[in-house]
Amino acid sequence: MRLAILADIHGNIFALRAVTARLEQLQPDAVIVNGDIINAIPFSDQVVDFLRQTDWIIVRGNHEFYYLDYASGRAPESWHDPERWGQLHWLMKHIRPDQGNYLAALPDDLALFYPDATPVRVTHGTPGHNRRGFSNSMPEDDIAAALSDVPQQTFINAHSHLQIDRIIKERRGEEAGTGNPVYFLEEAQRQNPRVWHIINPGSVGQPLNGDVRAQFAIIESAPSSPIPGGWRVMHHRIPYDRRPALEGYYSSGMLEAGGVISELFYWELVTAEREISNFFLWRRANLPQGAFSIRDEFEAYKRATGRESYIRKRDPLLGGF
Repeated sequence: MRLAILADIHGNIFALRAVTARLEQLQPDAVIVNGDIINAIPFSDQVVDFLRQTDWIIVRGNHEFYYLDYASGRAPESWHDPERWGQLHWLMKHIRPDQGNYLAALPDDLALFYPDATPVRVTHGTPGHNRRGFSNSMPEDDIAAALSDVPQQTFINAHSHLQIDRIIKERRGEEAGTGNPVYFLEEAQRQNPRVWHIINPGSVGQPLNGDVRAQFAIIESAPSSPIPGGWRVMHHRIPYDRRPALEGYYSSGMLEAGGVISELFYWELVTAEREISNFFLWRRANLPQGAFSIRDEFEAYKRATGRESYIRKRDPLLGGF
């Protein structure tokens, strides 16, 4: 059994088309998309229409919930601030009601049971926590704790926009150094510590590992494999022309309407690096909370870090690399 795993398309129809062309060559038995198909890049409506014409299995991510929570009135009052949430407000105007209904009916969590293969669990984050992502440097104990309620050995995650292929072993109470007597009791009742195979295919539309190519994974079942869970992983990275996606920020009006967040999404498409989280970390460390508008904070960030110059040198629309 060969499965193609895609995630974090984020409205990038051009990256999705490039990946689809490669899938035509690879001919997997099924395609699974693990959340965040919309937002960030100005072609979410096209991505939704594209996916609705396929027989692919789609799981919902946190960015689908940003849309659904705002559309249904569940969003916090602070989300109505056009300066901070203009990106979402723009998105609301560019997703049709029928597309919204499609997003509303997607599952958040799947367990797949293919014949002659071990079960596979698929969630955008972790069950019940769609914004929980992992990295290649995250401590093993932290990941094991987050997966304590996941019985399947093969766990497909997304959200972090990083390609991951890790074996995570649960440590026994004494090994973990905990002094919790309840933990010792629970561990003593287990004959063997659990092991998970963590797979993240990376991001199709907006990778954040420094590589601007569209990224996905192929997993292949191998029951006799020494890999826990029996699924081998091959990560793929596909070059494509990013210029139409970047131009879309200007021609669609997203860059103007979305303000700072849209500009940071644009930066992330240019660099394939973490721009949004780095800005908020800098703001927290250097500015009093609530003292300035987010635009003034962002201008201060640009002056302090020189990041804007770094972006311009790499922007394909400005002759960058």
